[in-house]
Amino acid sequence: MKKISIAIDGPAAAGKSTIAKMVAKNLNYTYIDTGAMYRCVAYYALKNKIAFEDEERISQELKNIEIQMCPDGTIHLNKEDVTSLIRENEVSMGASFVSRYSAVREFLVNKQREMAQGGGVILDGRDIGTVVLKDAELKIYQIASIECRALRRHKENIERGIESDLEAIQQEIAKRDEQDMNREISPLKKADDAIEIDTSDMTLNEVVAHVMNLVLERVQ
Repeated sequence: MKKISIAIDGPAAAGKSTIAKMVAKNLNYTYIDTGAMYRCVAYYALKNKIAFEDEERISQELKNIEIQMCPDGTIHLNKEDVTSLIRENEVSMGASFVSRYSAVREFLVNKQREMAQGGGVILDGRDIGTVVLKDAELKIYQIASIECRALRRHKENIERGIESDLEAIQQEIAKRDEQDMNREISPLKKADDAIEIDTSDMTLNEVVAHVMNLVLERVQ
């Protein structure tokens, strides 16, 4: 069975990465966490004592950064396993900074395209189908109502023992949507050839089954 490239785009908290990981596991594909790649650049800056605001220096250092996404889900930066290190708060903050820099975006988009060559990959984000993998054989635009997305995140927080305010989360998600759809570089939008899936009233397993059917249609 031939292996294809799958792009999943959509707004914040739509459950894209959860679905992408589950489908990747079912298909034995590599899940490429594009957000983690921006975190790797931020972690490199932090480790080398480069200020996140120093766009010029960070841009110059990109040639010294080698990121590897392994099929077992681990992430390596210059041969160091940074899977858990890049999830720290300071790194998250830094990732938000470095993702604005055009040199960083260009560098990582090229890396993502290299990783996707030959198929057998799933990428999720805001601009995968429109910018990163314009030729992906399957493009999905995954949405859900703001209320539904906020409730999911609220439940997740409670399960993790994190203090949570449903109304605040709802406002945060609405603000994030506004930012993502109106940013200058690679705004969030549905690719013309993407299939929209509204997951508001679907269970995780129902979404996975739907995506698996779409994959089978394309590989057969």
